[in-house]
Amino acid sequence: MDLFGFYQGQEFEAYQYLGAHTIWQGGTVFRTFAPSAAAVGVIGEFNSWQEEPMQKALDGNFWELTVPQAEEGMMYKYRIHYRDGRTIDHCDPYGFYAQLRPENASIISILRDDEFHDAAWLKKRTVMTDKPLNIYEMHMGSWKKSGERQEDWYHYREAAVRLAPYLKDNHYNYVEIMPLCEYPSDESWGYQATGFFSPTARYGKPDDLKYFINYMHENQIGVILDFVPVHFACNDYALLQYDGTALYEYPHSDIGYNQWGSCNFMHSRGEVRSFLQSSAYYWLKEFHFDGLRMDAISNIIYWQGNSDRGENVPGVQFIKSMNLGLKKRLPSCILIAEDSSSYPKVTGPVEEGGLGFDYKWDLGWMNDTLTYFKADPYLRVDMYHKLTFSMMYNYNERFILPFSHDEVVHGKATILQKMNGYYEQKFPQARALYMYMYAHPGKKMNFMGSEIGQLREWDEKREQDWDILTYPAHDAFHHFMMELNHIYEKNDAFWQMDFKQEGFEWLDCHQEERRVYVFERRSERQRILAIFNFSDLEQKGYRLAVPKAKSLKLLLHSDWERFGGGTLKKGGGKKAGKTGDFAFDLPPFAAVYYEIIE
Repeated sequence: MDLFGFYQGQEFEAYQYLGAHTIWQGGTVFRTFAPSAAAVGVIGEFNSWQEEPMQKALDGNFWELTVPQAEEGMMYKYRIHYRDGRTIDHCDPYGFYAQLRPENASIISILRDDEFHDAAWLKKRTVMTDKPLNIYEMHMGSWKKSGERQEDWYHYREAAVRLAPYLKDNHYNYVEIMPLCEYPSDESWGYQATGFFSPTARYGKPDDLKYFINYMHENQIGVILDFVPVHFACNDYALLQYDGTALYEYPHSDIGYNQWGSCNFMHSRGEVRSFLQSSAYYWLKEFHFDGLRMDAISNIIYWQGNSDRGENVPGVQFIKSMNLGLKKRLPSCILIAEDSSSYPKVTGPVEEGGLGFDYKWDLGWMNDTLTYFKADPYLRVDMYHKLTFSMMYNYNERFILPFSHDEVVHGKATILQKMNGYYEQKFPQARALYMYMYAHPGKKMNFMGSEIGQLREWDEKREQDWDILTYPAHDAFHHFMMELNHIYEKNDAFWQMDFKQEGFEWLDCHQEERRVYVFERRSERQRILAIFNFSDLEQKGYRLAVPKAKSLKLLLHSDWERFGGGTLKKGGGKKAGKTGDFAFDLPPFAAVYYEIIE
């Protein structure tokens, strides 16, 4: 490990030195960073939990001990003696595996690479800016379960063989998994972690997770990990007051704790930056994750996420340094920001003053769109331009359009349930909503259960309501989503020029009374017309001029009978009239895609 780089916040492989590492002579060498500790010892299965003192190493801020009888699979902790006389047993901050809650010991685990056979995948991997990126967000423990109990989780290997064919059948090419760093409380969903190098034991061992990712790659599915570089769980056995001082967190409570009741990382400390950068690189390098979605980035950009409190300059510098370093080492990894602020150049290159992310969640688009569809159709007359506003800023960043887990919990209702009106009216609106989403510039992300029209809010203790597919309306909706994903995947006009202005053009965005919207998506070889009627009235005789179009080939109609609508699938499209325009009769709450033939 580069000691100077560690203190300067430039180290990306601190885990190769710190933590528990088996050695070829036999035994394990334990190392931890605890500069203010009065003394540190190792306790574990190998010494009957009787403390063996560690010795100071390197510059005296590190502690080290080799234990000949310590072997892979054995549990251990660091017993840290504080200068004020207290003694606390801690799990290893750099531990590669840990016990399942409520227990908290670290477990000796070897870094292996033999689970992987994905060299071909890694060689052709890209950041997908000019390709279809359709992400299925999931919580590993509640997608499907093996039984009725909360802890009847499928393990990584079991989940892999069930998930991969489902994603392929549904035409999702990436899966984003909610945080897997070890965490004590199921209700935190992994966002309050204690083990930043430990895959949660809920679903198996580290090698099982590697099997999962390798299996996805063999099935041409990328895997993104939800990563939390902002804060950590306030458990005294973990990072909190690790050496008797605020080693990882701020010493002052006004910025040391956040709205989630957890401790904020002190990003101005080089040791903390090296810890987090090494964790991010560890998941990408050792587990072959294809990308990281980084949580709550606005809480790094601004103090406590509040722009009124000013920019957190060390936090911004940390993000730039980490993203630049990750991209230097793994250029094809995908870095995604969940950022609710309007901070500029989040997806701009660091060399040009940006933060260096590949994508940013478009939370403005998400909020405006869902607000619109919650509203009574009559009120959408005055709300018409909530759906045009996103294109005013669309080219400022590279966006992902997210319908995430955050939108289906805490009384917000699921995506289908949010649609205005009674049960029967929700389905046509949801179909039109999703066709709007998939035609709009930006990559796509949908949370599990939304594709089957789930009505119950997500609960991490239960699997998704798969039995809802026995109801014809939900089964039809699921088949609609499958076909929509397929149409998106195979038509490059929807994604090749997502971030180029020539890839999109409004053809009609001033039909406030009718609540009709029309735009065109383009690629180098294809043009697609997308028409939307978001009113509850049929729009008869709507006429539209489409430049250079001789005819229109029908690709998808949200109101087809087989999706639960009232329109028969007949005819292949339309020909231009004598005046060069096209006539449309649009059913209520309907969306239509046509390929434009010149």
